[in-house]
Amino acid sequence: MADERAWLGDLLASVASAPPEMAVSVLAQLLARRLSATEVSFLITDHGGRAVVRLTGAHAEGGPEHPRPIRLRGSVYEEVVRSQEVHMASGERAGEDGPDPIQVIAPVSDRGDAIGLLELTVPVRPDRQTMQLIAEATHALAYVVITNRRFTDLYEWGRRTTRLSLAAEIQHRLLPDSFTCETGRFIVAGALEPAADIGGDTFDYTLDRHALHLSLTDAMGHDVQAALVATMVVGALRNARRAGGSLLDQAQDAHQAVADYADRAHQAFADPSERVRQAIIRHGGQVMATGQLLRVGLDTGRTTFVNAGHVWPLRLRDGRVEEITPSADLPFGVTPNPGYRLQNLDLRQGDRLILFTDGMLEPHGTEADLSDLVRQTSDWHPRDAVRLFTETVLEVSNHNPRDDATVLCLDWPAPDSPYIGHR
Repeated sequence: MADERAWLGDLLASVASAPPEMAVSVLAQLLARRLSATEVSFLITDHGGRAVVRLTGAHAEGGPEHPRPIRLRGSVYEEVVRSQEVHMASGERAGEDGPDPIQVIAPVSDRGDAIGLLELTVPVRPDRQTMQLIAEATHALAYVVITNRRFTDLYEWGRRTTRLSLAAEIQHRLLPDSFTCETGRFIVAGALEPAADIGGDTFDYTLDRHALHLSLTDAMGHDVQAALVATMVVGALRNARRAGGSLLDQAQDAHQAVADYADRAHQAFADPSERVRQAIIRHGGQVMATGQLLRVGLDTGRTTFVNAGHVWPLRLRDGRVEEITPSADLPFGVTPNPGYRLQNLDLRQGDRLILFTDGMLEPHGTEADLSDLVRQTSDWHPRDAVRLFTETVLEVSNHNPRDDATVLCLDWPAPDSPYIGHR
């Protein structure tokens, strides 16, 4: 055991001294030598969670201009991503005697965020000690990716199986680094489609010592205009929150930021030029964003809520899905604005809370259809449930939705409610 710890320490030291773009490759090479593996590779999941891209290993293909996604649906890779359990299978030793090599596929995750997969080909079936070493290597690999993606586009390239529009590029910079967070007290997971286009929807979450903070916003319009409004909304919310502001302070700052931007836009619209008149036609001359802000007390579960003209959330409790109907205040940026009200939201242990934008409703036709999906996935991990919600939107709209479809799922789970087959 001491030898194993020493080896892991040496591995981390070697990776830490490697250039950021080579860190994962160095880890793979060291692991290959340690396990006498003929192949070790890392596959990273894409933004939509529908494919993986092989970033290292002898079979790594493509590049920033030509990514080679491997579709997850129906594959062994999907099984590992969904179950978060190791898969082992015998391979074939072409033209050689001796035992068949073993293919090992292990999940690479951090706090519920499915970062990717570690795939190895080893000469014999791993024993318990080897499996422990592989598990420790996947934990190390997750931290390597999280640490080094700040310094290189390599990992971001792997997550993009299609090119992002400019609006989507702006929008993705507003989202959390990890779309899933599992802490033991709660699980939160978000998803957004189409991942490569449009712009305007955002979700966000963060923790302080006493509370979980959540937000979901939807800027009016499409393309770069909506992405810019979303940037101001998210920036104002984070700025107020990080300064110690309450939910009401955050809401007021977001409103003021959008209202000030709208005033500047309207002053520009006073220019009688044809270009400005066409801009008015395209954008309707109106700048605003809807949103929901929540604060959940970590010790008590007490939840306060601000609703800025947004669609009502859904709550799954004891197998029943119900619409929560708090009072609605005006969207951010709409003036005159009498201000925002702080409301209470009933959240109990074992509840699942679903926040979403109107893009989730349009392809479904009715909220009842979305409620059915929430009910059908009640025993799924939130990470998998939100992906199914957004994938369904894409399928129903023939992969051409008219608006962003964004969803944020919070589980305030009971201690004895494990997820069935979708951890």
